[in-house]
Amino acid sequence: RQYLYRIIHDFKYERLVDYRESKDGTVKIVLTEKGRNKALSFKIDEMKIKKPTRWDKKWRVVMFDIPEKRRRERDAIREKLKNLGFHELQKSVFVYPFSCRDEIDFIVEYFQIRNCVRYGELANLTNGAELKLHFGLK
Repeated sequence: RQYLYRIIHDFKYERLVDYRESKDGTVKIVLTEKGRNKALSFKIDEMKIKKPTRWDKKWRVVMFDIPEKRRRERDAIREKLKNLGFHELQKSVFVYPFSCRDEIDFIVEYFQIRNCVRYGELANLTNGAELKLHFGLK
């Protein structure tokens, strides 16, 4: 119990959490914006996409147009998609064969680039045979 109090105190000192007292007198511990960002950064570093046993024959395409002034975010999302196993068709167009909508939504929220990113699922894609070979699909 003492250990828990010490951790909460440390988080409060680092401005990762804050205390909120409700009308009934109970105290809640809530994440601050800094705490939320730190929690998200841990989550994004550990992110993996689960691969199903069978491919549903749909291609997931992620496209983005991120302005030059946000180059850091653009480079980071490009690197993250590559690390997750996406295939780069063009500098801002990536393809993946498995369901990944939740992961893309998380990445978009983390980098705060919702209005710059498009996601879609396609049944047919030119050069599909080449992509199947790349991903080891039948």
